[in-house]
Amino acid sequence: MKSPSFVRLALFCSLLCWCGLVSANEMQDADKSFKGGQYAEAMLQVEAWLAKNPKDAQGRFLKGLILTQEKKFPDAIEIFKALIEDYPELPEPYNNLAVIYAAQGEYGRAKDELELAILAHPDYAAAHENMGDIYARLAGQSYEKALKLDPSSIRTRAKLGLVNNSLFSR
Repeated sequence: MKSPSFVRLALFCSLLCWCGLVSANEMQDADKSFKGGQYAEAMLQVEAWLAKNPKDAQGRFLKGLILTQEKKFPDAIEIFKALIEDYPELPEPYNNLAVIYAAQGEYGRAKDELELAILAHPDYAAAHENMGDIYARLAGQSYEKALKLDPSSIRTRAKLGLVNNSLFSR
């Protein structure tokens, strides 16, 4: 399944929020490698940093982003869940967990995580945008079910086309 465009945007936005907090040279190097698409190198750098700083939130978060980019979703999920446990007030781990669930087509679970992100930080724009994308995906699923029940419905077919073509054709 091709990752929705909001997956890439959410990962990028979340990384920007966290990068301002990173001060160590090792983490700056890891961030640079990550942004350059050198995920293996970034992972080595993050792992070296975390070996010395195992509780560092930024390092753990970047590791989760790298794992997500490498489509190692179970490992990334574990990282983000641990960050949520340690830092329930931060919206980014919830948001990125939602992004992973959405990439796997688990829109209900993604919605639940986004609700928690918004509860943690009501002004977190990325979570609101992603919630809109999730609602559109859920709407598309409902229209598909409706078409299976009534394949002759022109109105339902048009709505499904609007959701799929207008919002997710990129």
